Amino acid sequence: MKIEIPTFETKKELYKFLVDNCDSLIAQKCSTIKHADGFGASSLMLNELGETGFTIKSDNTDVTVLKGRLVINATKILDSHGDVHVNGLWNKNLKENKRILHVQEHKSNEFSKIIASGDDLKASVKTYTWKELGYDAEGDTEALIFDSNIRKERNAYMFDQYQKGYVNNHSVGMQYVKMGLAVNDDDYPAYKALWDAHIDTIVNRKDAETKGYFWAVTEAKALEGSSVPLGSNPITPTLELTPKNEEIPNAKLEAIKAFLDIK
Repeated sequence: MKIEIPTFETKKELYKFLVDNCDSLIAQKCSTIKHADGFGASSLMLNELGETGFTIKSDNTDVTVLKGRLVINATKILDSHGDVHVNGLWNKNLKENKRILHVQEHKSNEFSKIIASGDDLKASVKTYTWKELGYDAEGDTEALIFDSNIRKERNAYMFDQYQKGYVNNHSVGMQYVKMGLAVNDDDYPAYKALWDAHIDTIVNRKDAETKGYFWAVTEAKALEGSSVPLGSNPITPTLELTPKNEEIPNAKLEAIKAFLDIK
């Protein structure tokens, strides 16, 4: 049975409910796949976002492959699910998961929605400052990065969207593995300790303080990364997008020449 968090008249009542049901709520969150939820994105964050666009380094209309560097997720931000991803949460998964996908709008079960996979996709974690991602704030974040070969022949629609500069938000399809409840209340020392451990690192701290609690995610499985109109974390831009020159391997080139009887 799904547990819904009701509305309370006071935060004290809310905190008691969360603590009393903590284990069940964590089990519930870990049993579901998390996707984008742009309706809940912080208005504070959205209002303060700067330009995060990019410039294609060629106007060659014949290009059929774009090499993109995409921010799929970022740590140390309170997202619309009430979660804060902690540095290191992807380390174990990226070593083990060799079948991650770059897809359109979390449609990983449809071949026509896949943008890149296999040798066309490399997932990694890199550190960026918030300003490098277009957000005027101090500090840095661990970003889940996709270096993706976006091929026109595989998903012509999304190739066109990227080429025109329309894709500037991404989202991770993920499953939580380890997490804890952080509560801003001294009556719950263990939960307050987790709050104190992370609150100073959260870039939209005002949102966290207004909410009064968050879920600190320390390990997660990334199943796919998606291009979305608006995600639960709005600071997930396209950082680079350049045409990629496709080179034919020498062995394949020699085979073609032999077939065509070219000397």
